[in-house]
Amino acid sequence: MKRFALALLAIVLIAAAGASWFFFWPAPLEPVAASGAQPTGAALIARGEYLTRAADCAACHTAGGGTPFAGGLAFKLPFGTIYSPNITPDAETGIGNWSDAEFVRALRHGVGRHGEDLYPAFPYTAYALLSTDDMLAIKAYLFSLKPVSARAPADTLQFPYNQRYALRAWKLLYLPAQPFQPDPGKADAVNRGAYLVEALAHCGECHTPRNALFALDDSRKFAGALTQGWKAPDITSDKEGGLGGWSDDDLAAYLSTGHAQDHGTATGGMAEAVDLSLRHLTPEDIRSVVAYLRTVPPVAADSAGDIAVKPAAMAAASAYAPSAEEAKAGGLGLRIFQSACASCHGWDGGGHQTSYAALRGSRTVNDPAGTNLVNVVLGGARITTQQGSMFMPSFGKAYSDTEIAAVSNYVIAHFGGKAGMVSEAQVAAARANGG
Repeated sequence: MKRFALALLAIVLIAAAGASWFFFWPAPLEPVAASGAQPTGAALIARGEYLTRAADCAACHTAGGGTPFAGGLAFKLPFGTIYSPNITPDAETGIGNWSDAEFVRALRHGVGRHGEDLYPAFPYTAYALLSTDDMLAIKAYLFSLKPVSARAPADTLQFPYNQRYALRAWKLLYLPAQPFQPDPGKADAVNRGAYLVEALAHCGECHTPRNALFALDDSRKFAGALTQGWKAPDITSDKEGGLGGWSDDDLAAYLSTGHAQDHGTATGGMAEAVDLSLRHLTPEDIRSVVAYLRTVPPVAADSAGDIAVKPAAMAAASAYAPSAEEAKAGGLGLRIFQSACASCHGWDGGGHQTSYAALRGSRTVNDPAGTNLVNVVLGGARITTQQGSMFMPSFGKAYSDTEIAAVSNYVIAHFGGKAGMVSEAQVAAARANGG
């Protein structure tokens, strides 16, 4: 916490020393207008819906069990909690009175309707890259929704993080100066993918670690990060911990369906991103994302090595039983897996009933820390597929911290070929954080 306080003080001093506009905020609203290429009527609404899904707006602006886009989702940060606002067209509690210029300013400059600085949990450093046409199309779609009266809880940030004016200096350092500019030296598909990944889908918000000022650390862009208690993996072209070993078809399948053979199934925030956003993208856009990710320079991930697709214990097992040697060794983790997990996942990692239960090659079971694995065991998992909703039930109430640590370490050893490091204390902490 101390480093964040020092960081905040630093940006305030930067602003006071060198940015006169820091004291005269916000800047006047700039008039905005769509280009001649912008569709109108139903076509504009349809385009806005597609872009809103690509931007995954529902994920952050929908509380658990709440009405989509009505806000209220809590973001627990090291220095307090903030809540997403209502972005339905309700005039009192939503954005129903926002003008086009005010909406564009919020996305491009992180400034609210009344001139307040918006916290960058709202990823305006990514949305600032959007074209004005796309911003206005998103607004048109949101304004086509049914208004919902829902006021978000008040933020509970500690001093000095509750002083919004300090964000003006932060923006001076990290807010893009202009919308996305295609690289004339790159293929159209790569440029389209860059726009989708960097601006609309804002993938870096989860997959890039943060620096001392809580901004994205571009020196480790897309190298993976811990976000809201979940580990978002390396998505650079690194062959060991990143996507360098994935085929284009496997990566496209994972993005559009949440599953790829020998790579496992998306869980946590990625499953949500597939559900609410990525599976709605056109095949052409998915391929563009793949094309762009192939150009991302490799960054070595903080991992324990290669993803094991066929470790020894799993290779020696059949679909319905572990090897005789492993069965003889026994242990608490094996017994729990046998009674609660094997009927769906199988011992050979292939999954029974559905491939979505396959564990072979999954990054979740290849992580010795077991961060995502513990969350899934505690809270379960769910993803929408063409065959309907696939889910894993929660086992948090069925097993103790000791038992969940044991089965997690067993799964990491059997399916990942690595020594699991999950502790009872880790499980207890994840449980307390809602895992």
